[in-house]
Amino acid sequence: MATLTDLLAKTVASAAQGVEIPSNVQSTVLNGLSDSVLKSLTQTAATPGGVDILKGLFSGKSNAATSPVTALAGKLFANNILSKLGLGSKTNSALTGLIPTIIGKLSGLIRDMDGDGDVDLNDIILSLSGAQPKQQQKKSGGLLGGAAGAILGSILKGGK
Repeated sequence: MATLTDLLAKTVASAAQGVEIPSNVQSTVLNGLSDSVLKSLTQTAATPGGVDILKGLFSGKSNAATSPVTALAGKLFANNILSKLGLGSKTNSALTGLIPTIIGKLSGLIRDMDGDGDVDLNDIILSLSGAQPKQQQKKSGGLLGGAAGAILGSILKGGK
């Protein structure tokens, strides 16, 4: 079962393919992008109204490019990673510009997983955990506990 961290790493690596990142800092940059997005998601979820912001983002009701989640991820990435690397404004801009794409792709992975007709927190947990839609869950047993544990464990580990 893929964790949120695994999904982010794959999404970041895919999005970053078109940007020239110096090989000596590539790992730092890719990990920094993943960490910044993860921290943005966890910090947003922990704020009043944050779960609703995430639901709006993941259900497609709000745009990743204008989301406060994206803005926070960009700020975290710029302050915690880019400010220390000295890559130059052109590269910094290109890398920061990947964040809406990364969050948009991540949002595209979220769908109605529990069959109740809407995207809610349960669907976010199930989708990010790599669970299968409800029709397929019946064959493999209850995934909610495992999915919730995997996501919450990933969030807690990534939020430190």
